[in-house]
Amino acid sequence: MQKNATKDGRRAKILIAEDDPAVRRSLQLLLQGNGFDVRSYGTGGAILADLSSRDADCFVSDYRMPDMDGLSLIKRLRQEGWAGPAVLITAYNTDDVRKRACEAGYHVVLEKPLMDYVLTSVVKRLSSGVELCR
Repeated sequence: MQKNATKDGRRAKILIAEDDPAVRRSLQLLLQGNGFDVRSYGTGGAILADLSSRDADCFVSDYRMPDMDGLSLIKRLRQEGWAGPAVLITAYNTDDVRKRACEAGYHVVLEKPLMDYVLTSVVKRLSSGVELCR
């Protein structure tokens, strides 16, 4: 089985939505370096416009982006039938944000700045079918 593979043995496909180009590139390189197939986008609209994004195994999104927030984005993806696990990353990690993120369809909320090993561990577990809820 490949490193960080899905249950069916293929490399897990991860989507990233992050408006900051440096953070987006850093997340992409981190996850690619850990064996994931990664696609990254600078806006929520770009993900929604790319219909191939619907076959992702896991979704990682920033909370605040210029065109829509991460909560609106996951709601749209869920409405369009995407049912995979999702991670929200935010510098605004309050009880209210965590509650709203869970209601919107996120499985995990991680606080920025991110610890590399925490993100890779969570994405690995979610993309391999292990459900997390925190």
